[in-house]
Amino acid sequence: MERLSGSEKVVGLKQVRRAVTEGRVNLVFLACDADPRLTESLEALCNEHGVSVVWDYTMAQLGKACGIAVGTAAAAVAVK
Repeated sequence: MERLSGSEKVVGLKQVRRAVTEGRVNLVFLACDADPRLTESLEALCNEHGVSVVWDYTMAQLGKACGIAVGTAAAAVAVK
């Protein structure tokens, strides 16, 4: 999760989905407590594009790591 706080990142389901499709990320974090109806399709998209997915954190933890005041269901590390 340290990779989120110290690097360029993409935050939020829609933005992460777009970044995966465009090939701009290499690692996606999906919140383990997010609604599966929202995250399952993003996980499938990541698998299609060969992007690694990590499910180890909650929405609150991801939001904090990204430096935002609210939780987020998805975040990603941008490719340099």
